[in-house]
Amino acid sequence: MSYETLSDPNAEYTMRDLSGKSMGLSRDSSSRDIEITDVQTVIVDGNYPWTLVRVYTDAGVSGIGESYWGGAIPEIIERMKPFIVGENPLDVDRIYEHLVQKMSGEGSIAGKDIAAISGIEIALNDVAGKILDVPAYQLLGGKYRDEVRVYCDCHTEDEADPEACADEAERVVEELGYDALKFDLDVPSGYEQDRANRFLSKPEIDHKAEIVKQVTERVGDRALAAFDCHWAFSAGSARRLARALEPYNVWWLEDPIPPENHDVQREITQGTSTPIATGENVYRTHGQRRLLEEQAVDIVAPDVPKVGGMRESTKIATLADIYYVPLAMHNVSSPVGTMASAHVGAAIPNALALEYHSYELGWWEDLVEEDNLIENGRMAVTEEPGLGLTLDFDAVEEHLADGQELFDEE
Repeated sequence: MSYETLSDPNAEYTMRDLSGKSMGLSRDSSSRDIEITDVQTVIVDGNYPWTLVRVYTDAGVSGIGESYWGGAIPEIIERMKPFIVGENPLDVDRIYEHLVQKMSGEGSIAGKDIAAISGIEIALNDVAGKILDVPAYQLLGGKYRDEVRVYCDCHTEDEADPEACADEAERVVEELGYDALKFDLDVPSGYEQDRANRFLSKPEIDHKAEIVKQVTERVGDRALAAFDCHWAFSAGSARRLARALEPYNVWWLEDPIPPENHDVQREITQGTSTPIATGENVYRTHGQRRLLEEQAVDIVAPDVPKVGGMRESTKIATLADIYYVPLAMHNVSSPVGTMASAHVGAAIPNALALEYHSYELGWWEDLVEEDNLIENGRMAVTEEPGLGLTLDFDAVEEHLADGQELFDEE
């Protein structure tokens, strides 16, 4: 496009911001007179129930998203359908805020309402990217990197056996090419007396420290290793566990306590040199704000299809960057939610890594036509418009959860 075209008030192009409001570069309003005609969902029975969301438009362009996860999400999206049918899919931010407001009486500050909205928001970014002929990361401001580091969430038949964990760590590094791993620490040790009180005895802490010791020593400098507690422990136990792990090369210790009490989270984080990660069970920028402002977290871990979607995740990243905190994105998604997270990871400066939870599921990649999405522990960010993925409808139909019907292809 020439300078003369840009400066000509009668030219076809005007500039617009990311939500479509007129600013001066992109097509005029007549070329973006597009409406959403339908929203449909299906649940795929993966290693988690993956809720895929499809937004249809009268331009013949549809977009795919994903919500975290499963039950009630399709019903919530059906409830929201009247609020978005007829809207312009390019107005991503406005539709997002509109849905939050319309669902406010039903709890849209957190939980499944926000997860449902996240799936729609991801699908809108896919639609907008296809209409504007740009990859989704471009809608988020461009990219810092061409590929995103992926860490493999590992499992063994006996997750309580330190040596079995170390064996699997070595296998994943040597055979699958990952240089970043995560293992669970909320596993039975044989010393528990009452798991409900969240208390860890010294033998239990010693057992968990032995898992960490064997895994980190086995992989050495070939890979980083994080460890997940799934909000399982009391404050005092979490504090003692974090300190017991200080001699080892722990990438981070994730969610050692329940997520509700920020004061305790801050005290644990600031009371140990073991890096502490949390954020998976905190919603939207508002939920992450106090964690960051009070320096209660070393690594923030939002889940893109859960926390509010792609643009909300970039806002969280911006807030985190003010406090020099990196993001390690939680992810248990199909290729759709995983690629959406990769676009976010490409577009923010402080992306540390993206989780991958399906390395033992042989058909994860079959859901889309694209191949080799994750190679050598990295996910390349596509240059194709939108998310850059094409659903394989036959594969989706083959793996539908019980009672689900395939959504329309067009």
